[in-house]
Amino acid sequence: MIKLKRYRFFFILLLSLLIITLMNQTIAIKAVQLTGKSTFDMLLLLPPIFILVGLLDQWVRKETLIRYMGEKSGIYGVFFTLLLATVAAGPLYIAFPIAVLLLKKGASIRYIVFFLGAWSTVKLPVLVYEFTSFGSKFTLLHICFGLIFSYLSGIIFEKFYSKQKLLKYDLNKEV
Repeated sequence: MIKLKRYRFFFILLLSLLIITLMNQTIAIKAVQLTGKSTFDMLLLLPPIFILVGLLDQWVRKETLIRYMGEKSGIYGVFFTLLLATVAAGPLYIAFPIAVLLLKKGASIRYIVFFLGAWSTVKLPVLVYEFTSFGSKFTLLHICFGLIFSYLSGIIFEKFYSKQKLLKYDLNKEV
């Protein structure tokens, strides 16, 4: 029973899909196709990212990362994190394994949260799209507010969470 409780969200979604199927089969078919496509895309992207994370874990020394993204890195931490997030490619769920690696290597929680926020705000393809579609004023406002909010959120996270607490969190534990 405990194992089934772990998958309750999945069962709720499955039941919802069953109800939708009874009401409107075309919408249900589209939902299943979209879910399948998203799952396939994710399965294509995640293995290379896990390989990259493993290589980064071996190639990047802890001392180097602490110097650029540690507690006392200052403005260098902001610029290094911003550069790392700007050249990133792929959806946000790819950033999470990288963020965990950075946290394990000694990066500050502030910069981890800033990295995740910057990943979703200032990736080069997103910037080019925003600039051409919405104009420079919107793009600059979006970047400025997004980065400021992400950095301030990082400071707040740092006040409430310790690195040890985040690293000890076990995803296999029952909630």
